[in-house]
Amino acid sequence: MPVLGEAVQRCHGCDLYRNATQAVFGELEKKNKSTKPKVAIMMIGEQPGDQEDKRGRPFVGPAGKLLDKCLKDVDIDRRTVYITNTVKHFKWEPRGKFRIHKKPSMKEIHACRPWLKAELETVRPKLIVCLGAVAARSLLGSGFKITQSHGQIQQAEGFPPIIATLHPSAILRAQTDEDRHRQMETLVDDLRQVAAHLSR
Repeated sequence: MPVLGEAVQRCHGCDLYRNATQAVFGELEKKNKSTKPKVAIMMIGEQPGDQEDKRGRPFVGPAGKLLDKCLKDVDIDRRTVYITNTVKHFKWEPRGKFRIHKKPSMKEIHACRPWLKAELETVRPKLIVCLGAVAARSLLGSGFKITQSHGQIQQAEGFPPIIATLHPSAILRAQTDEDRHRQMETLVDDLRQVAAHLSR
């Protein structure tokens, strides 16, 4: 895994590397680092955000903090979860002093696919959790709808079982407190399904 993490820094498979600080590869939390991690869950998000791009680690910004809280609520230890993104470089556009997330294109998603496959082959998770539509559609096809099928076990050829759910950043962007609360409940309920599936 450390070899892959170093190799991805030299990736020029698409143009996203030009405006990113660094590639952000997946990881287990520091305590459980190993060359071939044995974990039950692999969580896949869309792409690194501003904080992840600066620090070189996945899910360490506001969305990561929200995810940590939800995992704690359902008694899933994040240190047993390998967490990564579909796209390894931060795609953004300037807005004043801020760098605002911009959705990756299918070309960029496909360019990063070999890295995701290498992670899957190394980690060999029992279950994949897709956080958000981009991650879910990258594995389950463009017709997959999270609003209809979140929290349900999905099968895709060549992959372990997959459960898709909301991305924590979508919850943070909710327009009202009521929407945020409802979406948070959805994420937590879906993570309960993850925990229940692994306990069978």
